[in-house]
Amino acid sequence: MAKDYYKVLGVGRKTSASEIKKAYRKLARKYHPDLNPGDKDSENRFKEIQEAYAVLSDPKKRTQYDQFGTVGDVPGRGASQHGYSTGGFEGFDFAGGGGGSFKDIFDNIFGASAQQARRGPIRGDDLLYTMKIAFMDAINGVQTRIRLRRMVACSNCKGQGHIQTAGRKPCPTCGGTGQTQVQSGAMRFATTCRTCRGSGQTPGQDCPACHGMGLVQKTEFIKVRIPAGVDTGSKVRIAGKGNAGEAGGPTGDLFINIDVDLHKFFKRKGNNIEIKIPITVPEATLGGKIEVPTLYGNSTIKIPPATKSGQKFRMRDKGAPKIGKKTHGDQVVEVYIVPPDFSNQRIRELMGELDKLLDENPRDKLNV
Repeated sequence: MAKDYYKVLGVGRKTSASEIKKAYRKLARKYHPDLNPGDKDSENRFKEIQEAYAVLSDPKKRTQYDQFGTVGDVPGRGASQHGYSTGGFEGFDFAGGGGGSFKDIFDNIFGASAQQARRGPIRGDDLLYTMKIAFMDAINGVQTRIRLRRMVACSNCKGQGHIQTAGRKPCPTCGGTGQTQVQSGAMRFATTCRTCRGSGQTPGQDCPACHGMGLVQKTEFIKVRIPAGVDTGSKVRIAGKGNAGEAGGPTGDLFINIDVDLHKFFKRKGNNIEIKIPITVPEATLGGKIEVPTLYGNSTIKIPPATKSGQKFRMRDKGAPKIGKKTHGDQVVEVYIVPPDFSNQRIRELMGELDKLLDENPRDKLNV
C-alpha cells in the first residue's frame, strides 16, 4: 500500500507549499538524528519525513502523487498548456447578489497564495529550561551559568536552508516568470507564484550542513541572573536565547522555570515565611522575650503571659522579597510548648506542687 505522505507530514491535501515546508521543518527538528542520537525510531521517522517532503515539495511530483497515489513515469495532467490552472473555479458567481465586494472575489481566487508570498520572516521558538536552586538563593537572588542546547542559524547557508548558487533553475510552476494565472469564466488574474514566491527560480539544493532546515544545533554556556524573591513555578525570561528564527526572523526567548529546594525549618507561602518555634512552660506561663531566626539573621519577639501552643505572632517585613519591588512579606512565628525534662527529680517535685495549686480543670467546658 502506498504511503500517505500528507499523513506523514501531518497536513491536509489542500495545504499550501509554504505550510508543507513549515510542517516539514518542525518535524525534521523534532526527529533530527543529531537531536536524537542512537534513537533508531527517530532516525527512521526522519527518513520517512524526508521522503514525504521530497515528493510534496515538488509541484510535478505532488500533482502526480495526488492523481495516481504514487510517483513514477506518469505524465502530469494538472495544468493547461497555457501555464494556468483551469480547475476549481467553475461556476463561481461574480454577479450574484450575495453582497460580496470585489476584494472578497479577489481573495477567493488567489488570496491564499498572495498572502503566503507576502509572508515574512518567522520568529524562532521559545525554549523552557528548568533550574533547581537552593532556598536562600531564591530569597537573595543568584547569578550562575547554564549549559543550553538550542537551534542557531546555519553558518553554511546563512540560515536559508539551501545553497544559493547550487542547483537553481527556473521554477517549473511559473516557467521562471514569478507569476501564475488563474481563470474563472471570462476572467483571468495573475498572482504571485506560490512555489517560488515570486522569485522565478527554485531555491536551489538543500544545504548539506543543516539538511535544508536552515538551522543547526549548538551547545553553549550562558550567564543567567535569577532575581531575589523567585519561588517554585516562577519563570525568568532571557531575551534572545531561544531558537533562531527562519528566513531572518527574530530569535525566540529562553524561559527559566524555577524549582526551589525546601528549607529545613523555614516554610514559604507566597511572600510570607512560616516557622515553628519551641517555648518552655515558664516562657508560656510568665511571658518574656525570645530570639527567633529569620531570613536575615536572628531577631527578638515578645511572648505575652499565658501563651498557648499554636499561637502565632507576625514579624513585619521579615518575609521573602517581592520580585522587582523594595517590599517584603512577613514572617509568621507559631509557638509550641515543650514539656520540661521529667527525669529531673526537682522538676517533678515542683510540677507536683503546681498541680496541687491548680484547682481548675481545663476540660470542664467540654462537659466530659
